[in-house]
Amino acid sequence: MISFEAAPMEGITDPPFRRAVAEIFGGIDRFYTPFAAPNRNCSLKTREKRETAPENNSGVVLVPQILTTDPEIMIWFAREMEKRGWHEVNLNLGCPSPTVCSHHKGSAFLKDLETLDAFFDRVFHVLEPEGVRISVKTRIGYEEDLSEQLVKLFNSYPISELIVHPRLRSDFYKGPVRLPSFGIFYEAKIPALCYNGDICGKDSFSEISGRFPETERFMLGRGLVSNPALARELSGGTDLSKEELKRFHDRVFEDRLYDLEGFSNTVGKMKELWFYIGARFDHAEKALKEIRKAGREDRYRAAVQALFDHGDLKKTGREVSFS
Repeated sequence: MISFEAAPMEGITDPPFRRAVAEIFGGIDRFYTPFAAPNRNCSLKTREKRETAPENNSGVVLVPQILTTDPEIMIWFAREMEKRGWHEVNLNLGCPSPTVCSHHKGSAFLKDLETLDAFFDRVFHVLEPEGVRISVKTRIGYEEDLSEQLVKLFNSYPISELIVHPRLRSDFYKGPVRLPSFGIFYEAKIPALCYNGDICGKDSFSEISGRFPETERFMLGRGLVSNPALARELSGGTDLSKEELKRFHDRVFEDRLYDLEGFSNTVGKMKELWFYIGARFDHAEKALKEIRKAGREDRYRAAVQALFDHGDLKKTGREVSFS
């Protein structure tokens, strides 16, 4: 049975986004939080507390994600999330951000597989007896393809799910995904293997699922943000409608106004979302420019209403690429 998961995107896939996708469109089996990065004092930032609060994630299955190279912080974080009712945490080995990588975290951790092995040894030695599940989201290497070495490493531990984004860190999010590299993980028969990367519509999904027919888990990222009905469509459901997209936007906007206490704190996050959902409209640059320029709530609302009143969604079957 095919399962769809929602990738974390900083500043975009927050609790209002997750709740709106789940309630309006459905189709997503698991949502991941943007990564937490606890300090050595083992404390969570206000944003991280809000992201993982059970009351902010009603109606969704949540997997908190962490960015760390310290096994003791990982252990603390997993236990802290267990207290909140989340029984799995995800280690981020994929982030390509220069700031993150300069601290040897994210995809930079892949440069030192010996240390990564020691990290896993400690984490699983402590947490496996406690029944805490540890999943991993990874790239295939930093500057060189380490797929074969990573398969051996990951297969040495009871990882609950392995999400593979088949690009190097040096690729960032550009250029084609390296499908032969994902094939190395696929042929190794890794349990609970999940594919992630550039699934933006039915055509790209058919290509990936056809090439790796036994893969049952797929993580959707930018394609889902652009089309929040994507999982439903890929499961054979109805295509996104303009009316649904308007309802989705309004729900996210109103919830963010409440959560973030006003328009000034909300507008930037909404404009990030518009970078993606705006791409679903045909010939809408002028209307989108008005949305981006809006500095007051009334002007923002008017600009959004004008786009939905007069704009047209792209025809079914046209995929949007953000490479």
